[in-house]
Amino acid sequence: MKISLITVGKVKEQYLRDAIAEYSKRLSRYCKLDIVEVADEKTPEHASEGVERQIKAKEGERIAKHIRDDAFVIALAIEGQQLTSEELAQKIDGLGVHGTSHIQLIIGGSLGLDPTIVKRADYLLSFSKMTFPHQLMRVILLEQLYRACKINAGEPYHK
Repeated sequence: MKISLITVGKVKEQYLRDAIAEYSKRLSRYCKLDIVEVADEKTPEHASEGVERQIKAKEGERIAKHIRDDAFVIALAIEGQQLTSEELAQKIDGLGVHGTSHIQLIIGGSLGLDPTIVKRADYLLSFSKMTFPHQLMRVILLEQLYRACKINAGEPYHK
């Protein structure tokens, strides 16, 4: 299985980069992982709704260039479905059983995802009704993917 993360912006904090590297290394045992970073747009303070829409549209165009037609696309969105770790593992396992060989997961920028990306997604996943920094979300997502792989392999870890 190939898993790609398409993310907006660079991770600046070293401790987050270290965690991303660690989970990427752990995941390499279970899948081929690819992390694609697209440039983020600077958001001016007190930006109007129109400016925010333009920013999300520009970031959305950059994301769309990396979405593959043959991939199952999961967008992280607050309005998405919340799953337990076991349910996420089942979702990933079920995709593989039904012939999906490439999953792309999309994490938007600080303003979220452009509606065109949300519409293109095959599945919307939410980790919480709370908002998390998008850089930290990469670590949380990678940890959950690793946990799902361990669950699917019948290995201890997830409790």
